[in-house]
Amino acid sequence: MLILGIDTSCDDTSASVTEDGANIISNVISGQTLIHEKYGGIVPELASRRHIEKIWPVVSEAIDAAGAGYRDLSGIAVCNGPGLIGSLLIGCSFAKALCYSTGKPLVAVNHLEGHIYSSFLEEPRPDFPFIALIVSGGHTCLYRVDGFGQYKELGRTRDDAAGEAYDKVSKLLGLGYPGGPAIDKLAQNGDPKAIDFPRAYLPESLDFSFSGLKTAVLNFLKSGIGPELISNISASFQAAVIDVLIRKTEWAIKKERIKRITLSGGVAANSELRRRMKKMAEEREAELFIPSVGLCTDNAAMIAAAGYHHLKAGNTAGFDLNPVAYLPL
Repeated sequence: MLILGIDTSCDDTSASVTEDGANIISNVISGQTLIHEKYGGIVPELASRRHIEKIWPVVSEAIDAAGAGYRDLSGIAVCNGPGLIGSLLIGCSFAKALCYSTGKPLVAVNHLEGHIYSSFLEEPRPDFPFIALIVSGGHTCLYRVDGFGQYKELGRTRDDAAGEAYDKVSKLLGLGYPGGPAIDKLAQNGDPKAIDFPRAYLPESLDFSFSGLKTAVLNFLKSGIGPELISNISASFQAAVIDVLIRKTEWAIKKERIKRITLSGGVAANSELRRRMKKMAEEREAELFIPSVGLCTDNAAMIAAAGYHHLKAGNTAGFDLNPVAYLPL
């Protein structure tokens, strides 16, 4: 069963063809970093306009790279939220038009669900149930996943997502956008214990909070620092973020009595987070599944993977499908 996936939830225009929700036949991603880096973050209007320019070429490239035609597709899956509403609108409108012209069924996929199913695109694949930690620029949340469509939210960020905190701290340090890779690189030459930044563990819940950490970095910078301290600030900030992510995942394992974890989302590409999570899983004798770096960031393969399961279950959408900026899983 071949599924065409389309994702325009943020600033990446992506299209992918997958087979049976597990095998990637093609996966094309057109990024916009050069457009937005001068502003220190994503400008929604510019992102939408770029999606309009790239959506057709990207989808065509994905189809050609798969060596397939539209007649070979079993369905078309599109991310309809959560995300930037203008960006989502481009992908949803294009997918609906494509389904109307080809007669193929339309499937709507939640972006968070796509991240969960990114772990099914490579071997080994997780068995149910498992704990899913999704960490990205817009989301930081923990789910218990008992099967397709069976998701229980265990915790979510109360303010900034972890990736958002990375971008904001990067801007404070003058490192540019995107902030995650820049801080990760600098942190490798810094001392993570140099500065005792706060950790919002919120012991009464599995929720997250990173706004206080961001403010702590801002206040530290106001005291005046030299450029030689930037690596230490980066390492100390990153350690504070990762300590919380690891601790919350440990608590979730203990609370739900499930020793199987998936880590996904853009921040899952962070080298230190991947290392620390692997170490924790080994210590807890838990199975850990982390997609390749290219499948952690936004991509259409994960949308197609989740779309396959929706199509198998008969969950199709009508042409009245509309994108939703805030769409809980």
